[in-house]
Amino acid sequence: MDTIQTEIEKFCHDIENFHIPRWDELPDMELYMDQVITFIENNISFFSIMAKEKIITPSMVNNYVKLELIPKPVKKRYNKTHLAYLIAISILKYVFTIGEIKDGILFQSNLNGEKQAYNSFCEEQEKALKYLVYQINSQDHNNIPVDLNLRTDNLAIKMATLSFASKIIAERIIELQKSYRTKVDIS
Repeated sequence: MDTIQTEIEKFCHDIENFHIPRWDELPDMELYMDQVITFIENNISFFSIMAKEKIITPSMVNNYVKLELIPKPVKKRYNKTHLAYLIAISILKYVFTIGEIKDGILFQSNLNGEKQAYNSFCEEQEKALKYLVYQINSQDHNNIPVDLNLRTDNLAIKMATLSFASKIIAERIIELQKSYRTKVDIS
């Protein structure tokens, strides 16, 4: 029987190897709805272990279009811009309201352009996850590496990604603790 520590170590290892596809890694060809759903699920399925519901569904995508959170598809086809928005929304919806996500996406896209805003989000999310794994694995919790070079244009992204990373890691640890406690009670 695996101990809770072993399970947490496996989870941390998965986090360290997690990669969100960057703009240039998104498909160049346009996709239909079912392909969009499959692509996103395949690329951020890591988060589905924490999700109480599906990460993304066709009705969610349609609602995001109605709310003008993402551009309308052209002839029922979705491009890189749609995929980038949907990946970011699928992650951020766990810690922010749709209105807050919309404001953040608009701000970052206007400031840096869609491609750079999306790539920055991906990089910051991966850094946030790895930072928290470092904290979990660190023997010296008083010696926390801090990036003092915080740019205000990037500060919201840093805080948003840390917030999400903290939430999913905490949820996973709680889930493992419950599971382990149940196994111990049964034994």
